[in-house]
This record gives sequence, C-alpha cells and structure tokens, in this order.
Amino acid sequence: MNLEKKHLLNYSILIPYLIMSVLGLIVVYSTTSASMIQYGLNPFRSVISQGAFWLVSLLAIAFIYKLRLDFLKNEKVLSIVIVAEMILLVIAKFFTKEVNGANGWIVLGPLSFQPAEYLKIIMVWMLALVFSKKQDDIAIYDYQALTKGQWFPKKITDWRVYATVLVILVAMQPDLGNASIIVLTAIIMFLVSGVGYRWFSAILSLIVGVSGLFIGLTAIVGVNNMAKVPLFGYVAKRFSAYFNPFKDLTDSGHQLANSYYAMSNGGWFGRGLGNSIEKLGYLPESTTDFVFSIVIEELGLIGAVFILALVFFLILRIMLVGIKAKDSFNAMLALGMGSMMLMQVFVNIGGISGVIPSTGVTFPFLSQGGNSLLVLSVAIAFVLNIDANEKRQDILAEAQLLMDTDQI
Repeated sequence: MNLEKKHLLNYSILIPYLIMSVLGLIVVYSTTSASMIQYGLNPFRSVISQGAFWLVSLLAIAFIYKLRLDFLKNEKVLSIVIVAEMILLVIAKFFTKEVNGANGWIVLGPLSFQPAEYLKIIMVWMLALVFSKKQDDIAIYDYQALTKGQWFPKKITDWRVYATVLVILVAMQPDLGNASIIVLTAIIMFLVSGVGYRWFSAILSLIVGVSGLFIGLTAIVGVNNMAKVPLFGYVAKRFSAYFNPFKDLTDSGHQLANSYYAMSNGGWFGRGLGNSIEKLGYLPESTTDFVFSIVIEELGLIGAVFILALVFFLILRIMLVGIKAKDSFNAMLALGMGSMMLMQVFVNIGGISGVIPSTGVTFPFLSQGGNSLLVLSVAIAFVLNIDANEKRQDILAEAQLLMDTDQI
C-alpha cells in the first residue's frame, strides 16, 4: 500500500497551531505598533519580522513532515549536534554583547539567534534516544538501567555529562528561565520513561523542598546579600520583586507591579484589543516576557482563559500522540515536546502572576520572538511526523491482518 502522508495529517494539532500563530501575529502588532509609531517607525515592522519567521516555520514544518525520522536515532548525528550546540553556547556567553543582563544572543548582521532556545529541542531529542534504547532494561532494573547503578558518571561520554554541561552553560549566561524549562522537561521525561512511580513523589518532594529552602534562605539572608553571590546578581532583583513587588515600585518591583495593574485593568472582558495602557511604556518587556499580562488587559480574563484552553488542548493532543505511539523513541520524543511547551507556559504564567520568581521566559506563540516561534514550530513538525508514521504502521498492520485472514 502506498499511503501518502498528506492524508495522515493530524488536524487536531495543526489547526490549533495555526490559530495560535495567527493570534500571535495579532498580539505582536497590538503590543508593538504604539512604540513603533512613537519612534517614527513603520507600525508593522515587528509583525512583519514575526511573520517572516512564521513563513520560515511553515516551510520547516513541511520539510520535516516529509522526512524519515530514522536519522534522529543516529547517535553520531546527535553527537555532532550536541558539540555544535556547546560551541554556540560558549560563543554566546563569552564573545557577545550583554543584553538585559545576559549573554545569550549571537548576532549575524540583520539576523540574531539564541542557542538556548534550540537546546530545548536538542535535549528532548537526546533524552528520547537514551530512554527509548533502555526500555527493556528499565522494565527490569528500574532507574538503575539509566544510571548503570552509579549516581555519578565515570565517563565523559555519559549522557548525564552532556546534559549537565549544556544546562550549566545556559545557566551561566545567565538564562535561568530556559535552564529551568530544560531541567523540568528532563525530569518529566525521566518520570515517563518507565521508572517506578515512586520516583515521581520523590522528585516532586525534592524540588519543592529545595525550592522552599532556597527561597527561605534568600528571605532570611536578604536579597542584597545574596546579590553578592557570583551569577546571582542579575536575578537578585527578581527575588526582591517576588517577595514584595510594591516595596520598590521604581526599580525591582516595577515590572511585576505593572503586570498586576495590567491584569487588574482587564477585568472580565478587557479594555479591547489595542487599548492596553500598560504597554505604553509602563510595563517593560510587554512584548515578550509579560505579553500575557497585556493579553489579559486587552481581552480580559475570559479571552485569556480561551487562549490558555487552546494552548492546553494543543499540548494534550501532542501528549496523546506520545501516549498512543508504539515505537518507544516516537513516544518519548512526542511526550518530551509536549512537556517542553507545558513547562514554558507554567514558567511564564508563574512569573507574571508572582507564583514563582520571574525568569524572562516568553509565552508560546504570543510573545515577540522569531527564535521561540521557530523552535515551537519544529517541535510541532516532529510530532506531526511521528503521528503520521504511527498511523501508517497501524493501517499497514491492519491491512496485513485482513490479507492473512482472507488467505486462511
């Protein structure tokens, strides 16, 4: 049977993706046009740039969807990609200019990219390959199949060494937002890899305990003293705002306090699209990190809930592809991509609402940023490809069964 992939496309994933992408273009225009006019620039400048990245993303989806995913199981290809990513992270940290207190962007003429964004895809790819190859051993030896009975790796080629070095390089920039997303995604992938369920409660308790201890220590010692710790100076203000954003409205608490004002202004039904007050210079990063605060201000709680529901629907459909997949690598890859998006939403919403310290993470699809949109689109492409391959295998298996039955 010659089954074409175009007939196996999962529209329950593609359509929400397209809707979110179009909504993202509308939100980018709404949050940037006023400032563009203020500076005498084309009000469509930012949305044109975002639209260009979206067109590239659509081409990437079409290309990836037609690929055979077997090349992702090649360890040599993965090793080359990991080494290249390490080099790019080192270049971004030590050979680029600082932007908003961090060294994370590599600028090449009119183009710029953030290696940490692409690491999220690479990390999911690496863990999916590692965990999928050890499924039989995990069923027998539990977590020891992944660690070989050793809590600390003894070889530099151990996957844990690669993962640790990559995360440290991101944290050093410092980009604690993306580092947090990568770590949380890795933990979820570990928990769904087949290890005993008791590890879920153990790791969850550890995360809550360590986080609570660190926040409590920061509150006791004081943010100013903690700011003297290397690599912590940049995030010290974020912790100060987390404890009480209204204590210093002109500095550390300015961003989070105005985020609260924006959400309060929105009420149930919002002020109307384009009518935000806070985006007019009051709320910094209103086009990226805090874009969802502006969405709530303009569309209200009802509109924001609708968008969140659509995002969660997309994530659940992606997770469902992983749950249904019979190939262990396909399953781990799809679950990893879904987990990555889920953690990005959690960290962003947690930051703008004050549930967790702000980490500078963008909201999927809505925030201005071509790199983020491209990474999310690549993730969607891989999941669509996985789903089509799994459907094809199921159809061929059923067809073969019918043929065998007819012959009998």
